[in-house]
Amino acid sequence: MTPGARVAAAADILDRILGGAPAEQALTTWARGNRFAGSGDRAAIRDHVFDALRRLESSAALGGGWTGRALMIGLLRGQGMDPASLFTGQGHAPAPLTGAEADATPDLAALPDAVRLDYPAWAGDHLKDSLGPDFDPVMASLRDRAPVFLRVNLSRGTRGAAIEALRSEGVAAVAHPLAPTALQVTQGARGLRQTRAWVEGLIELQDASSQAVIETILKDGAPGRVLDYCAGGGGKALALADRGARVLAHDADPGRMADLPARADRAGLRIERVTKAGAQAGAPFNLVVTDVPCSGSGAWRRQPEARWTLTPARLEELCRLQAVILNEAAALVAPGGRLAYVTCSLIAAENGARVAAFLADHPGWHCSARHRWLPTEGGDGFFLALLERSA
Repeated sequence: MTPGARVAAAADILDRILGGAPAEQALTTWARGNRFAGSGDRAAIRDHVFDALRRLESSAALGGGWTGRALMIGLLRGQGMDPASLFTGQGHAPAPLTGAEADATPDLAALPDAVRLDYPAWAGDHLKDSLGPDFDPVMASLRDRAPVFLRVNLSRGTRGAAIEALRSEGVAAVAHPLAPTALQVTQGARGLRQTRAWVEGLIELQDASSQAVIETILKDGAPGRVLDYCAGGGGKALALADRGARVLAHDADPGRMADLPARADRAGLRIERVTKAGAQAGAPFNLVVTDVPCSGSGAWRRQPEARWTLTPARLEELCRLQAVILNEAAALVAPGGRLAYVTCSLIAAENGARVAAFLADHPGWHCSARHRWLPTEGGDGFFLALLERSA
């Protein structure tokens, strides 16, 4: 496919998303109906679609409308390209720009913050209050693609060995300062899963800030028996097990843990999946990790749809759910043990405010450490509070 044809395909898929289809579903439907498209074409089209979703408001403003075509015109303008170079009407490229489309070139800097920085306007006060002077740079960073990060399984090898193993198979990676296990892939990311380093369990995909969360938890040494209470895909459970913890994993949706056994086998680790009843039967634990459901605002560049589907009602619902999970998890912590409260949110209502409310309702607990990582540091936005139960 030509570059213009890829743009036309992305515009078609964006129309489906604007019509209510989830992005992944729209991409899959298009691919099934256009099997001539090669893997490189599909990857490029996917990049266009998600770039447009990250910059939805500004692309609509710069493109002059809310259609897939307008979004692609605006996206190209926002990226410093002349859309007329791809909207040629030749072959399968989109039709040339109309006079109105050619004239729709507002000054982005003069537009409202929510348009200029691509976030839902209702969330502006939450984000500004939470981020303060970091607001503009953080929100600007969420308009771009996230880097690809790897975690080195230290039980399988060193970070230097992983860098060299990847280099020998055409994947360039460099050490990242957020965690001693973190690598940032700078070239060849699409071939990661075919490398020996991946197949043999030397490396695992995990955001650098997520790895920094684990390093902070481990500052006082291996925590012994651990329950990952909101395990999801199991990234934190795997990281803790790799560092010597005995880990049980639970999730309210067991299906989210479906890949965990295969991931653990590849890394040479053992993690037991348990039901809620199993978690209660295994209590008490030295450490319970709760990476709770949240707005995901710190990871909006990875899940760009999430910023547009979040509503005030959903945020309130999430805060209530976080309180419930904290209460459930606290009951599973041994005297003298710790509860790690983790979000990938930038919003204070889900972070410091949630911790303050928990401590107010739970005498005998105190917060021994808290930390916030911002996307401007390289990884996703994360929050961690370590809560300790009196002995």
